[in-house]
Amino acid sequence: MTETSSPDRCRIVLIPPAGTPAERIVAAFAGGDIASLILPQDSRDEDSFQAYAEKIVPAAQAAGIAVVIAGDSRIAGRVKADGLHVEDGKAELADAIDRLQDRMMVGAGGAKTRDDALELGEQRPDYIFFGRFGFDNKPEPHPRNLSLGRWWAEMIEIPCIVMAGSDVASVEAVAATGAEFVALSAAVFAEGAEPATVIAKANALLDETAPRLGD
Repeated sequence: MTETSSPDRCRIVLIPPAGTPAERIVAAFAGGDIASLILPQDSRDEDSFQAYAEKIVPAAQAAGIAVVIAGDSRIAGRVKADGLHVEDGKAELADAIDRLQDRMMVGAGGAKTRDDALELGEQRPDYIFFGRFGFDNKPEPHPRNLSLGRWWAEMIEIPCIVMAGSDVASVEAVAATGAEFVALSAAVFAEGAEPATVIAKANALLDETAPRLGD
């Protein structure tokens, strides 16, 4: 995640929902601090996903946002992304870390239990993500994700990202767990929403309410 002028509290990780136009993603960057952007491949084929990412990665990196590609390490390399997000389990995560750790960050998702999380954590990923892409369809964060995030933040040094809900105010509940990062998706890109305005509101809420990390 980016370090320059980083707030000493929970920061935003942006995860665009399936079908989000590249222009809407780039527009969100004007809203203020975003630590990183995770780009899922969704249903796109390899060529179309690469072309999509190429529209976004340079603009994100110019704004100081680290870009993580979910799924395909070849595309991550071709678009010069900063990291790879792996959802396929312990063996695939270990392989990705072994191959890529000198070139880019490697993060882990897919943990539904503490045991799942600890198994993934044994591989020492750069972060662990609690949540599922596209499942932030309620205003509040999923209670399981909050519980896992709180436990992990208290026990483990590896940073964690916890999925927020579809209401931007839900960033407060995530920050209260002690998680280093809060993932926003549907809240930013809802129909009629201005992505930059939502990001600015989320940052204001975090500035006001998030505990200072390390205190």
